[in-house]
Amino acid sequence: MATKSRKSPTARSRHYDLILLGATGFVGQLTASALAEAAPAGFRIALAGRNQVKLDVVAQRCAERGANVDTMIVDVERPSTVDAMAASAKVVVTTVGPYTHYGMEVVRACAQAGTDYADLTGEPLFVRESILNFAETARRTGARIVHSSGFDSVPSDLLVHLLHAQARRDDAGELTETTMVVRRVRGGFSGGTAASGLAHGRAMAADRVALRNALDPYTHSDRRTEEPALGRQNDGRLVALRHVDEGLRGWAGGFFMGPHNSRVVRRSNTLTDWSYGRRFKYCEVMTVPVGPFSLIPALIMAGGLSMMPLATLVKFVPEWFTDALLPKSGSGPSVKSRAKGHFTFETYTRTTRGVRYRATFAMAGDPGYAATAVIFSQAGLALALDTDRLSPFGGVLTPAVAMGDALIPRLRAVGARVEVECLSESPPVRADNADQREGAG
Repeated sequence: MATKSRKSPTARSRHYDLILLGATGFVGQLTASALAEAAPAGFRIALAGRNQVKLDVVAQRCAERGANVDTMIVDVERPSTVDAMAASAKVVVTTVGPYTHYGMEVVRACAQAGTDYADLTGEPLFVRESILNFAETARRTGARIVHSSGFDSVPSDLLVHLLHAQARRDDAGELTETTMVVRRVRGGFSGGTAASGLAHGRAMAADRVALRNALDPYTHSDRRTEEPALGRQNDGRLVALRHVDEGLRGWAGGFFMGPHNSRVVRRSNTLTDWSYGRRFKYCEVMTVPVGPFSLIPALIMAGGLSMMPLATLVKFVPEWFTDALLPKSGSGPSVKSRAKGHFTFETYTRTTRGVRYRATFAMAGDPGYAATAVIFSQAGLALALDTDRLSPFGGVLTPAVAMGDALIPRLRAVGARVEVECLSESPPVRADNADQREGAG
């Protein structure tokens, strides 16, 4: 588990409260706008990137929203500029991907400087390397390194965090079989997402050990030998929804981000000394419309994820072909398309005492872009402002462990529906509540 560490006076008195690296990219611009609208008066922001002209354009848009921001030239291929950035901020948030190529230098600088860090990565191997290389440094300096702080993997991680907290309040036991069900999702994807996927596939193709690590359900664990032996945990399985919860019907197949999100959630369990439970099993699935042929698309989704090792075949695909076929990096859905987007996730669990719960995370806006910009900006603000509600531990953490109790109310305040409910007719009664009722009688 991460060890307790105090922020140094220097870290608390940095020139900037938050620096956004990658502010001129597609998601970076959306995040800059979200920060400008949400940051309180006097909050000190700097926009960082390689192109001063583009930075000035984004800064002007932020000024039109009432924010006063500075700009800073930072090139991740020039370590001195990255070190200077990390030393001048309480928090650095970065949208510069693929993170496998451009993220590790920023993690290093923040871990060494004791600076909190957040990103949007969906690349499991990058997170693994970050843990192996910089978790101990971050524990020592008190830096909270928080990967996957957007659509990947905040909803997944926070829903299990909520379920665990409610089960604990109800004295309902530990979590066991837990499944996140994608009920509704509408949205596009950008060149940045495509580039990250290609980078991850090429990383697996380049190294047989990397492929084995990518397929390990506990690849984000730095306590691998202590993890519970729960047998196969298949991210791409076909699921009859009645087996998830007795109130559900139809079929579901593996969710395409499930292989990454599930590893983030399992790391949350590990970081808290398996507080969710030693029998906690987690997977993510996506529903298909109920009908006589609904089994077919569910089978296709499940089959696609079960063949994830075939992603290594990307090494045989020429780069000119993928460049022509996929969206360009820095591009993304239109304003109109982003406004039409939305998503609803429901996570179901059953505890060791047989109590059933459902947690829901629903949000308007294209999940990968409009919603991610809001989630990511609120994560950055939570790290910078809500210090009394953050984890006191440094290290390579997860959204739930680092800032779950701070981020949930922030997301509710900006329109997200984040809630948990008991589905059992008679939830267990805590002993102290029972004693109170007996005394009242």
